[in-house]
Amino acid sequence: MTLLYTHPSAWAHLTPEGHPEQVARMDAVRDALESAVLERREAPRAGDADLLRCHPQAYLDRIRDSLPDEGIRMLDGDTYISQGGFQAARHAVGGVCQAVDDVLAGRAPNAFVAMRPPGHHAERETPMGFCIFGSVAIAAKRALDHHGLDRVAVLDFDVHHGNGTQDLLWDEKRAFFASTHQMPLFPGTGKASERGEFGQIMNLPLAPDTGGAEARAAWRAIAGQVERFRPQLVLISAGFDAHRDDPLASLNWDESDFTAITRMICDAATAHSAPVVSALEGGYDLGALGRSVRAHVDVLTEVA
Repeated sequence: MTLLYTHPSAWAHLTPEGHPEQVARMDAVRDALESAVLERREAPRAGDADLLRCHPQAYLDRIRDSLPDEGIRMLDGDTYISQGGFQAARHAVGGVCQAVDDVLAGRAPNAFVAMRPPGHHAERETPMGFCIFGSVAIAAKRALDHHGLDRVAVLDFDVHHGNGTQDLLWDEKRAFFASTHQMPLFPGTGKASERGEFGQIMNLPLAPDTGGAEARAAWRAIAGQVERFRPQLVLISAGFDAHRDDPLASLNWDESDFTAITRMICDAATAHSAPVVSALEGGYDLGALGRSVRAHVDVLTEVA
C-alpha cells in the first residue's frame, strides 16, 4: 500500500495574505486524498544531522536567527519564515527522509509526502522561491550516505526549474537529476547545457504554451535515461504548476498528463525494482492542485 506522510505543522506555515504558497494548498491536497486508500503516517521532524547533509551549519544558524517571535519575516522577495514555518520545513524534510527509510526497508513500494513549504528552490546557503530546505536533495543524500545506495534518481516535473536540487546535487555522481520546466521562467536556471560535474544532470526546458504531447515526449526521453541509470531508488519533486489553470506559469498540461508522466516514472523504477518516494512541490490553482495530486497518487496506489 502507498504510504502518505503529512504533519499538522504544514498548516502552521504562514505567508502573507494573497501569497500563492498558502495554507489552503494543504486543504486542497487533504480533501483530494480523503477517499484514497493509503497508509497514513505522521511526518517526523528532521534533525540537524539530516539538514547538514546539504546545508552548512552557518545556514541553519542564519535561518534560526531569522525566526520572528511572532508573525512572519521575509527571507527573500517571496520566501517567508515563522516559528510554525520553521517547524513545517523540518517536518517536510523529515517526511521525505522517513519515507525513504520505509520504502528501502520494504515496508511499502512507494510513498507520497504532502507537506509545505516546498523545497526544490532552496540552494546550499540561499532560501528562495518559497523554499527553505532542499527536502528531496537531502533525502537523496540520506539514501546514498546512510543507506549506502550507489544510484538514486531525482526527477522534477514542477513547472519551475529545481535550481536548489541541482545546486545540492551538482557534484554528486551517485545521483541522476532530471527536470522539465518552462523557460523562460523563474528562477532562470535549467538550460540543457547545465549538465553537472559528472554529466549526471538532464535539463529539458519547455517553451511557454507547451502542451501535454510535448511534455510526455520529454518524459519518455527522461524515462529512458532513468532505465539506463539503473536506479536503486527514485525520488520525485512533484509540482503541479505546469497545469493549464495555474496562475504562475503558462504550460498547458492537465491531469491526464500528470497521470501519464507518473506512470512512465513508475515503469522506469519498476524495471529495476526501485521504490519511489514523491514529495509535493508547487501547484497554486487549488482546484487543479487537488485534481492533479489525486491523479498522481492514484498511479502510485495502482502500482503499489
